[in-house]
Amino acid sequence: MPGSGADGARERGGVRGALGGLTTRGRSFLAAGLAAAFCAYLLGQGDLLRVGLLLAVLPLLCVLFLHRTRHRVEGSRRLTPAQVPAGSEARVTLRVDSVSRLPTGVLMLQDKVPYVLGPRPRFLLDRVEPGGRREVSYRVRSDLRGRYQLGPLQLRLTDPFGMCELDRAFSGQSTLTVVPRVERLPPLRPGGEARGFGEGRQHTLALAGEDDLIPRGYRHGDDLRRVHWRSTARLGELMVRREEQPQRTGCTVLLDTRAAGYAGSGPGSAFEWAVSGAASALLHLLEKDVPVRLVTDTGDAVPAEGSATSHGGRSGQTAALMMDLLAVVGHSDGAGLSRAHAALGESGEALLVAFLGDLDEEQTTLTARMRRPGSTAVAFLLDSALWAGGGGSALDARARRLREAGWAVVPVPPGAPLAPLWGGAGTPGPAAAPRPRTASTSSGGAA
Repeated sequence: MPGSGADGARERGGVRGALGGLTTRGRSFLAAGLAAAFCAYLLGQGDLLRVGLLLAVLPLLCVLFLHRTRHRVEGSRRLTPAQVPAGSEARVTLRVDSVSRLPTGVLMLQDKVPYVLGPRPRFLLDRVEPGGRREVSYRVRSDLRGRYQLGPLQLRLTDPFGMCELDRAFSGQSTLTVVPRVERLPPLRPGGEARGFGEGRQHTLALAGEDDLIPRGYRHGDDLRRVHWRSTARLGELMVRREEQPQRTGCTVLLDTRAAGYAGSGPGSAFEWAVSGAASALLHLLEKDVPVRLVTDTGDAVPAEGSATSHGGRSGQTAALMMDLLAVVGHSDGAGLSRAHAALGESGEALLVAFLGDLDEEQTTLTARMRRPGSTAVAFLLDSALWAGGGGSALDARARRLREAGWAVVPVPPGAPLAPLWGGAGTPGPAAAPRPRTASTSSGGAA
């Protein structure tokens, strides 16, 4: 079961620790019994001595009942689901099993929970019969990404007379992973150089997963269903579609995590929007069966170059790796994007999607060079000054510089959803420089 853990209760301190668990009532009974026994010995009163011994022995018997008798309790935790998006709830189920031949007294359960998930849950169980089982549950929720440890489960046992209380802990812990919020995205029709020139169109069509439309001459044994009638009519000989699928060069999603690129923190900050946007783009492309990798400004790439998942491997495994990374990604100490530029290298990937914070002139120039000739590049620019509630910075100048380098640039207003921005990523903005159009321009494919 995901997120489950079970083991026997761990006792602390042996008999000496058990004696330390005497309640105020138990200590009072013990003190009164010893005082009565001492007075009975001095006065020679046998009846008083018997009463004193009874008062003193009762709390000690309760200690032994909890510590050395057959009273045992086992506990477990089940977390459903173990991974949730930020802002969603997960259910935690606690189970207590009595493996004793005697009924338990009052049990108090307390699970250790990080404060960002809510208050520490506590439950009171009146009595568990021999071999019985009790289940209680609570919900946890976090608006912040991260990986949180639940547990250990703490159990407080009390005897029927309330003379002693013993705290026992279970070593099992569960991990709750809170991943970024993800939006469902429409098809992306990127702009940039591919909007004005036919060179970028071939990559875009390949990303759409369409068959190769370049025909070849008919060969004996070819399936007639693959005949390309338009080319046959134009060339006057039988032509068929090629059987080979186009080589898809894939996509890279670049996430800028520089602390210098963002201001503010919390669920509504610009950085959290960028992380959520990168997660949405990655899952959208993986659903389209597009080979994709995630690169950060530190130069780290997921999946790593040369791994099985980086060459059309299991998309589910790739998505899990990326979401686990995005769940815990934080600000980097880097001041620039040079390592990201080196990680991109001469990859020749058809599509580059970048989520960028504040860029100075040097970083804007470096970012402009990340787009390779013939490829499509889309930049989502976040102005941290606007997101922090201040005035705008030089966002228009940065956007104009990137557009001149062939990027499709999308300025992101504070709190804007990604889906409409993604769908209109290819629409030229007011600051876009006019580009010459050729007669060979055609409509692009969708990713």
